[in-house]
Amino acid sequence: MGLSYRAPLRDMRFVIDEVLQAPAGWSQLPGLTDLDANTAAQVLEQAAVFASEVLAPTNADGDLHGCTWSDGQVDTPPGFRAAWRAFVDAGWPALGCDPDWGGQGLPQLLNVALYEMLNAANHAWTMYPGLAHGAYECLKAHANAELQQRYLPKIVSGEWLATMCLTESHAGSDLGLLRTRALPQADGTLQVSGTKIFISGGAHDLTDNIVHLVLCRLPDAPAGTKGLSLVLVPRLLPDGTPNRVRCNGIEKKMGIKGSATCTMSFDAATGWLIGEPHRGLAAMFVMMNAARLQVALQGLGHLEIATQNALLYARERRQMRAPQRASSAHNEPADPIAAHPAMRRTLWTLQAWTEGQRVLAYWTAQLLDESERQPDLARRERAAALLPLLTPIVKAMFTEHGHTGASMALQVWGGHGYIHEVGIEQHVRDARIAMVYEGTNEIQAIDLLVRKLLPAGGRPLDLLCEALDSEAEASEQVPGLAAAAAVLQTASAGLRDATRALAVDAAVEPELPWRLADDYLRAAGLVLLGWAWLRSARVATPHQDDPWYARKLQCALFGLEWLLPDVDALLRRIISRRAALPPLPDA
Repeated sequence: MGLSYRAPLRDMRFVIDEVLQAPAGWSQLPGLTDLDANTAAQVLEQAAVFASEVLAPTNADGDLHGCTWSDGQVDTPPGFRAAWRAFVDAGWPALGCDPDWGGQGLPQLLNVALYEMLNAANHAWTMYPGLAHGAYECLKAHANAELQQRYLPKIVSGEWLATMCLTESHAGSDLGLLRTRALPQADGTLQVSGTKIFISGGAHDLTDNIVHLVLCRLPDAPAGTKGLSLVLVPRLLPDGTPNRVRCNGIEKKMGIKGSATCTMSFDAATGWLIGEPHRGLAAMFVMMNAARLQVALQGLGHLEIATQNALLYARERRQMRAPQRASSAHNEPADPIAAHPAMRRTLWTLQAWTEGQRVLAYWTAQLLDESERQPDLARRERAAALLPLLTPIVKAMFTEHGHTGASMALQVWGGHGYIHEVGIEQHVRDARIAMVYEGTNEIQAIDLLVRKLLPAGGRPLDLLCEALDSEAEASEQVPGLAAAAAVLQTASAGLRDATRALAVDAAVEPELPWRLADDYLRAAGLVLLGWAWLRSARVATPHQDDPWYARKLQCALFGLEWLLPDVDALLRRIISRRAALPPLPDA
């Protein structure tokens, strides 16, 4: 029962070794100079064994059993604890962490590839370690030395897990409304009181201790988000006694049922301040941005497993005669559905999305590595400047395509896809939440356009478009790619024009960018996919006599010829802005 999963190792290595040429870049980064392509491949191969053979078999059963709650305690589904133990014993939580805290010091690029596999194999299970890595990043950046010494090694090793406690019943995306309080004590600790909802991994049986990072208010806090502080509240205190933290229940959800989504109460629980008072949101954003990339990988993981299983099924399932085969001499009463034009278009779309998004995900991770390790200041600053633009795009686009793609794949199975035992319907359900949490996709669009681009007159986009235009210039010299390169150049110029037009028009009509932000992010994401497809096509073209590379080229050209032109409609709507968006009536 459920879908099978085979980690696409050759596709991953194509992106890492050939499209991004990451091993050559590692040779220039302190701490990675001894890492080569073969060593990286061995890491990926071992990760694939864990994802495919240990974790994937727990996915369907985890969906059926879900988590169970009893008197404040939560049990995860059968097999989850054993998978966690195997994950920890193999050292996977430490892969992308600093050796100073017990990490392996490998690049974030390999960590992202690992998490693509984990999310494809079991999204619900992967929620637990995914949040821990964000907590690690937050504590490393903002906690004092004592807290770092006490908690970072345990989180890095996987001995302890962590949560992000933001949401309250009256305050979802509007964090300025949070009411949870923290009272300073004479010994320097804080007593935290309040209730948080929708807390992923708030309670479970995978680790003894859980490190909660809680947004709350000190007594002298100003109103709104400027009054938020971040406090570390462990389930177990340093002496091993239980803290005053309780799980009051878990949610019965549409999907990711193996991930415990908890209501957590803090009743004068002991905690320690992270960072400065009233500066908690800045500290929490370190964790949130790490989590947003993790969520993007959830979308990619669902897209990958849905695509590879839809392809397998479409090649086996026979229905009717395909138009181009109807007059052929063979005597079969029906052709594989993969031969029918409607199915071919669906399957190529799924493949193009998957392969383009893998390039973008891995490029984002490569930029993370450069922003942290690159000794050349100009290159380090360039990487750091690109990341805030890419993060909202990949989070929103990947999760939208993850859910839409799983739904499209279900269509390949027809009525069989709607049946639980086949397995694809679970991925449709599981993928849907990723569009909601870690900042809804609408909020990501507003963040990109309203907060990051327009205040600077759209100029930050120029840096991104430089990468697009550079690829178009390189590709127009490659036989067969000149037309595709011109399409990307036009799309890049159109995105620049739309951004500048919005910057001007927003001064006259302030609500305008808020209305068009979703269209803008989709357009930006599609243009970035165009860059990924063209770059892949340029790499594959010299090797197209090899059937594997020929398929890569076909897939990239399909994206450029069939999918990238959709950006024209989005840009026209942004620039023309003629469609009214009237207010809704009160009754």
